[in-house]
Amino acid sequence: MFNRRKFLHTSAAGLAGVFLLPAINSFANAGNSYTNEPEKLKLRFALASDIHYGQPGTRFEENTANMVKWLNDDHAQNHLDMVIINGDLVHNRPDLLPEIKTRYLDKLNVPYQTIPGNHDYADTALWKSVFNYEDHYTIEHGDIAFVLANTANTKGKYVCPDNAFIKASLDKFADKKIVFVILHIPPVKWLQDEGFLDCSETVDLLHTYPNVKAAFHGHDHLLDGVRYTGNKFPHFFDSHIGGDWGTDYRGYRVVEVNHLNQIYTYQVNASQNPRLNANRL
Repeated sequence: MFNRRKFLHTSAAGLAGVFLLPAINSFANAGNSYTNEPEKLKLRFALASDIHYGQPGTRFEENTANMVKWLNDDHAQNHLDMVIINGDLVHNRPDLLPEIKTRYLDKLNVPYQTIPGNHDYADTALWKSVFNYEDHYTIEHGDIAFVLANTANTKGKYVCPDNAFIKASLDKFADKKIVFVILHIPPVKWLQDEGFLDCSETVDLLHTYPNVKAAFHGHDHLLDGVRYTGNKFPHFFDSHIGGDWGTDYRGYRVVEVNHLNQIYTYQVNASQNPRLNANRL
């Protein structure tokens, strides 16, 4: 069972180093064999983002229905414990959040979680009114935990996540084997002209806790692999479901944790079905 715990709302400097590496079949700790037999998995979940439901000139209803079908099919074939929709559920139309929830997301055959993106124009009160939880919260699954936080305001302006909340959550989960952090907009600009955030305090928090194994982001529809900060801390992306730009395909990311706490993640091209950008942490 997933238990959601809410915490309340600290300062450090810059990045120790930045790596931009190709992700296809790139593995950490390559000397260790990875076991992904379903019966030996502790957790298997998917991340999808950037649905942009309601964007004029796009097939947003078809794209959203396809996402639900793809994830339900994956769950039927391989079992998913959870789906995380990582921001930009709607396109500048917060009034459509109840519609996408009831018409589409509630038809997922697996528990799902959501977090706002910059196009959702949502704050804590709105998110809670639609999804019955706030725009920053945590999830627990045995000895694995998730910390999710908003990275935009109601005008779509990019904002650093609530670092006091993140720190309190990571302190709370210090004894967990694995912690994942979910942020729609990455907290670091790898390239000068990228539309990401520059949140050195957030990055330092990710680097400080050894059980924080990865961060997952949406936002840039062209990114579907992994980038690194510090001593090879991974930030994974998952392409896009909707919108009028991005990768040629539409897809989502799968993460598996086995009984040895080995982590394996790969990108799914849901239109054509190969695995892309496979990584083991």
